[in-house]
Amino acid sequence: MTEHYVRDFQTFASNGAAGAPAWLREIREGAIARFAELGFPTMKQEEWRFTSVAPIAETRFTLAPAAHSPLPAPAEVERLQLGAGPRLVFVDGGYVRGLSSLAGLPNGVYAGSLAAALQAGPSGELARAHLTRLAHWRDSAFAALNTAFLADGAFVHVPAGCVLAQPLEVVCVATAGGSDGPKVAHPRGLIVVERGAQAVVVETFASLGDGVHWTNAVSEVVVGEGARVEYYRVQREGRRGYHVATTQSRQERDSYLGLHAITLGGTLARHDITTVLDGTGAELILNGLYVLGGSQHADHHTVIDHARPHCASHEFFNGVLAERAHGVFTGRIIVRPGAQRTDSKQTNNNLLLSTEARADSQPQLEIHADDVKCTHGSTVGPLDPTALYYLQSRGLSPETARSLLTYGFAAEILGRMRSADLRDRLDRLVRAELA
Repeated sequence: MTEHYVRDFQTFASNGAAGAPAWLREIREGAIARFAELGFPTMKQEEWRFTSVAPIAETRFTLAPAAHSPLPAPAEVERLQLGAGPRLVFVDGGYVRGLSSLAGLPNGVYAGSLAAALQAGPSGELARAHLTRLAHWRDSAFAALNTAFLADGAFVHVPAGCVLAQPLEVVCVATAGGSDGPKVAHPRGLIVVERGAQAVVVETFASLGDGVHWTNAVSEVVVGEGARVEYYRVQREGRRGYHVATTQSRQERDSYLGLHAITLGGTLARHDITTVLDGTGAELILNGLYVLGGSQHADHHTVIDHARPHCASHEFFNGVLAERAHGVFTGRIIVRPGAQRTDSKQTNNNLLLSTEARADSQPQLEIHADDVKCTHGSTVGPLDPTALYYLQSRGLSPETARSLLTYGFAAEILGRMRSADLRDRLDRLVRAELA
């Protein structure tokens, strides 16, 4: 099932990708070899025992031709954008300058095509220093496949001391349908926020059309010493789409990262999130919300790695599951030897709105230090009948009471987001999905 991807890579490598720097060509070749060695994961592997990727492995996806992909109308891009600030637009992984807008970005900030940055001087050296350093493609077949086909992507560099006044949005659009069969795109993102800088970055994944497609995304986020970053990731692709994602971050001393993952779309979605607190005094807020219906399946795997002492992390994931939807959460907290005075909390709550909905939750702790404060927990169940009875006793109809409690369950996660404008827009998206 991997052979045709290897053949597609050979075609890719001998065409336009042949002009890449030698170091990148070497990484690509190593990545495709690793993908062929690993193969697609199966449910016999512990990390995948609740999620079958057979529908992806058994479908003949071909590489989406980013240079010739149909483009969304400007009005459609504006609809997908969560705010009104600067934006980068990518279609099937390729940068579209004509639909992007960089007005309002401070001097010194680079936001644009990764491929273009790699051809430049200082920007290219910075991108090279961080690209593929965080995303462990040797351990993941999907990350390896993305790295093998790495051609373009979003590169955001916020220099030391710089403050972005508005959120910067990266809109990744996948094209679906077409006469030549299902397509796969491999979007890539690299975000580097240097010492003392502040930024809000939003990644939105959406699709054109309702055909079968596959998005295989990788994002790497570097948060420098004393930097403060809010990173939002919104997946709202079509119900016939497959979405596999790897997000990996590293934080330096006294930094702050708020990472917010929202999953609304796709028939099968898997998101692996790995965060490393690699500097004393680093703080992480990790929020997640998945709202699923029909036969949707979403699997979130998170790893919070406390590598240094005096760090704090607080993780909250909520899932709303209706009809035959299936939600999976596996969260792992690692406290390394010497990471004393760690403060870490992990919670996963799942709300089942039907008897056919299902949730599997596995919070985990791995602690190698003795002076720590770590907790974890999870819940799975229907709406509280006592709360329903109370609301109905105050004159609400059963439908209104259920709707109000369900929205409140989702809004708990939205309320933990610091950006009021983004929170309000996401609130409208979630309300529409719940309706």
